Amino acid sequence: MAARPYAVILGMMGAGKTRVGKEVAHMLHLPFADADAEIEHEVGMKIPAYFEQYGEPAFREVEADVIADFLEDFEGIFSLGGGAPMTPSTQRELATYIGHGGKVVYLDADPQEAMERANRGGGRPMLNGDANARWKKLYKQRDPVFHEVSNVHVHTRGLTPQGAAKKVIDMVSQRIVHVDGTAIEPYDVAIGEGAMNRLVDVLGPQPKKIALIHTQPVQRHSDRARALLRQGGYEVSDIVIPDAEPGKTITVANGIWERLGTEGFTRSDAVVGLGGGAATDLAGFVAATWMRGIRYVNCPTSLLAMVDASTGGKTGINTPQGKNLVGSFYTPAGVLADMTTLASLPNDIFIEGLGEVAKSGFIRDSEILHILEEHAGELRNFNGQAFLGSPLEDVVAELIERTVRVKAYHVSSDLKEKGLREFLNYGHTLGHAIEKLEHFRWRHGNAVAVGMVYAAELANIMGLIDRDLVDYHRSLLSSLGLPTSWNGGSFEDVLALMHRDKKARGNELRFVVLDSIGHVVHLDNPSVDDVEEAFRRIQH
Repeated sequence: MAARPYAVILGMMGAGKTRVGKEVAHMLHLPFADADAEIEHEVGMKIPAYFEQYGEPAFREVEADVIADFLEDFEGIFSLGGGAPMTPSTQRELATYIGHGGKVVYLDADPQEAMERANRGGGRPMLNGDANARWKKLYKQRDPVFHEVSNVHVHTRGLTPQGAAKKVIDMVSQRIVHVDGTAIEPYDVAIGEGAMNRLVDVLGPQPKKIALIHTQPVQRHSDRARALLRQGGYEVSDIVIPDAEPGKTITVANGIWERLGTEGFTRSDAVVGLGGGAATDLAGFVAATWMRGIRYVNCPTSLLAMVDASTGGKTGINTPQGKNLVGSFYTPAGVLADMTTLASLPNDIFIEGLGEVAKSGFIRDSEILHILEEHAGELRNFNGQAFLGSPLEDVVAELIERTVRVKAYHVSSDLKEKGLREFLNYGHTLGHAIEKLEHFRWRHGNAVAVGMVYAAELANIMGLIDRDLVDYHRSLLSSLGLPTSWNGGSFEDVLALMHRDKKARGNELRFVVLDSIGHVVHLDNPSVDDVEEAFRRIQH
């Protein structure tokens, strides 16, 4: 198998590709190669002399060959010359490299800083004449192409080479899940430390005003988002909402609409939702309804929000009659699951998120269940202060990525929950009833854990799965510190709420159950006796 670069760095002359690339290589203990230095070695003369003697077309041909060789057979950090990505054959080579999982980094420096560095460096045949005028003209031609051929965009304005290198490492090590499909505007979910650094890039140049909607407990992370937004030149309206489910009400939404109206938000402005699942649900709902839909970005800060609420375009608020009965299907421009935010999570709120992770394992990706089994003790004893940089961080990153991929699979072909997407509701029929009867004192992931045990019991009663699989639900969820039983209400109350469930059709109950791990089916209108028997089994 071909050895491919860890990352390829491109950018304008003077962007610091060589200096930053060397820093990245040094920090990661990897070799570094500079395309221009390799070309000089290949042709046996300095680039300006080669340019003068043979002309630019001959130089570009040699350059393209050298780059193609290195993209196939070099395992370090590889930096390209400023004009290299303009050559069509190099563009194709870079696309192939990205197709194999490669990271092409556009090092986007402040133009003034880059021009000064380029002038100081000298020896640049492309800047002959009025150097600044030539640089600006080349920037105008090259910037759109650099955006096109790269899949990681790093702004370096005001950063030292070491600071820029750290930012490159953070962004290159992130996991990206691309979500697309019929009726979906494609978007990416970025998972990893520093994912929030992509905020300005995802919002783009059109918005002038940004409503930053967040809860009080995530103030530290909202401060970071606000700083990034202001650096990006946006006008920021800071909107604090109540934490958890009390933030998901029509009263809170109305208060935000009033603010947006007073502050002159137009259709071209945008919303950033930052916080747990309830905060991102509400922010998405506000974005979907303001002027019939404005751009929004999700920055989930809890494990549950990263794996569940932030992906898939479900937005909504609660009413006195139930959860999420008012809402909209509206996809974000991007989701930034910055894992540094998990370091501030209390243990019980982290564990709650594992309920939705396990659900994705049961309904589609059994490897999730194996990872949960293997690391159950470490996950159950999660300690935010010791999390970043620990071996557990990579385990959690993989669990988030796999869970998001399961969700993306179900939503990409069924945005509006007419078929396949309903399978994501495994464990939710009873789970939502528990949340309502507990007045939302029970956290969503915990309620879903009990709901999955209930669904497994019901499937066992109906002859769809054996006792071993029911027991496996109980043992795995218990080993993670999740609840598997509930005693907080009567069957009559639960049954009434199940009839109001979004999956119910007319007066008939409808459940999502397994007939084997990774395979989900609908169970339509089971007898009330069977539904009650399954309920009795989860009461102890």
